[in-house]
Amino acid sequence: MFSRKKLVCNIFEVPSCKKGSECFEPLLRTPYLTLERIVSFGQRTPPGRWLRQARDEWVILLSGSATLVFWGRQMRAMKPGDYVFIPAGLRHRLERTHPKKPSVWLALHTKSRGAS
Repeated sequence: MFSRKKLVCNIFEVPSCKKGSECFEPLLRTPYLTLERIVSFGQRTPPGRWLRQARDEWVILLSGSATLVFWGRQMRAMKPGDYVFIPAGLRHRLERTHPKKPSVWLALHTKSRGAS
């Protein structure tokens, strides 16, 4: 979450993560949305595995590069500035992220007001 000690933060200041891990940092939480920064260092979804989320997600790639695959659809190569909306339940996978520099994402996860 936002630091009360630091009024102004920088989205590109990469957090310290374990080598080979992906970092997820919540920036803002309400009952209906979560805004988080994700920093990927060459990660990919394991072969044959598909991700499915309970919440809608809108995500923008701010730096680096990535390739997303959606169930039954073509791969989507992403460069900084590209964004995508992933509806809840849609099977998808991260095929690759940049192997040598961090790929920084900003993700907004939403929950419908009618959902419990």
